[in-house]
Amino acid sequence: MEKYDTFDRSILTHLQRNADLALEDLGERVGLSRNAVWRRIKALEAAGVIRGRVALLDAEAVGLGLSVFMMIRTDRHAPDWLARFARATRDMPQILGAYRMTGDLDYLIRARVADVKGYDRLYQDLVARVELHDVSASFVMEEIKETTALPI
Repeated sequence: MEKYDTFDRSILTHLQRNADLALEDLGERVGLSRNAVWRRIKALEAAGVIRGRVALLDAEAVGLGLSVFMMIRTDRHAPDWLARFARATRDMPQILGAYRMTGDLDYLIRARVADVKGYDRLYQDLVARVELHDVSASFVMEEIKETTALPI
């Protein structure tokens, strides 16, 4: 963020909290005119800093009340296996994040499902798509902090 000034950082901070702010309101909050804010947002989008704007949904309200982390170990590391695994995780909408890890785990998956039966369906679907050596899961009992906002 070195090449972005205080105004850019402030715009990004406000947009992470509420991307639906009117340009006039955002301008008042950051101390710039509506047009200056618009130009900066367009520049941040063009630079790839702002990748998109989305609505954040309440998982419970849409019937996805169970958050699960899947810890995966594999004995496969060939390029074709890696491509199948990446494709499988990208194609499964219940999987919100998939990460290749250092340390004891090979992969960590973050997913949202309705309940334990939903997790079992997710598990069965994943292992049908790609061979895994060891899969364990932890279910979230309480979400203490969940945010998409980056600390800029």
